[in-house]
Amino acid sequence: MTPFEAIILGLVQGLTEFLPISSSAHVQIAQQMLGLQSMSKPELTAFIATIQLGTELAVLIYFWRDITRIAAAVFRAIALKSKVDEETRRDAKLGWLIVIGSLPVVVIGLVFKDLIENQLRSLWVIGFMLIAFGLVLGAADKYGKRNRSIDSLTTKHGILFGLGQALAVIPGVSRSGGTISMGLLLGYSRQAAARYSFLLAIPAVVASGLYEFAKTYKDLPAADLAATVIATFVSFAVGFSVIIGLLRYLNRGSFLPFVVWRVGLGAVVLTLLATGVWAV
Repeated sequence: MTPFEAIILGLVQGLTEFLPISSSAHVQIAQQMLGLQSMSKPELTAFIATIQLGTELAVLIYFWRDITRIAAAVFRAIALKSKVDEETRRDAKLGWLIVIGSLPVVVIGLVFKDLIENQLRSLWVIGFMLIAFGLVLGAADKYGKRNRSIDSLTTKHGILFGLGQALAVIPGVSRSGGTISMGLLLGYSRQAAARYSFLLAIPAVVASGLYEFAKTYKDLPAADLAATVIATFVSFAVGFSVIIGLLRYLNRGSFLPFVVWRVGLGAVVLTLLATGVWAV
């Protein structure tokens, strides 16, 4: 892998991790376009796990105040029980719902690990899922009532958000796309659905990213180390900017551009596969 190829993948990872368009799909498509299929699976897995640490750091830094406030509220609620104010009680509830909502993706990821890492890692699957869940996102954005805030989150809705996130184990669905679509269908505002999607993703994304990195970093070729470090920094900087830009955009914009992108890209992928331009 050349430094240019590494930086391109870092850029793709940073741009797509937090948008509802599936980072795993875009990274795999970028690998196909760059001709990196010849790389060994351990080397490529190690590289992807490393650059994902950049986007994970971005979400941790951006939401650090929320994370520390929610964590502190959980510990105060446990220690003081009923002797806490309403704001602390609300933040503690949000913390527990993030924990509960993270369980479905953990369970599904462990149970179907082999299926996810092998049979589902197909550009055919990615093409179909980009289109199918793009249409789901579009329908949810159009027909959702969008009148709920994060403060109105219930235990039932927290679990449903978690199930939406769990769908992201299928390449092409998108972690944020699954949770945001679920939130919109449940009547949450665009920004509330996106913000909770980011918070809900933190435990699963950070834990899985660190696990994959610890398991595979030894497979990363020493010759690619400098390029990997640069790509990781790129994924962090771009990912941080995307979080800021998306949350600001959703104050006034819809998810339609992402729906159009997903459907268009999915159609292109399927066409290239069907015509034999891409052989997989």
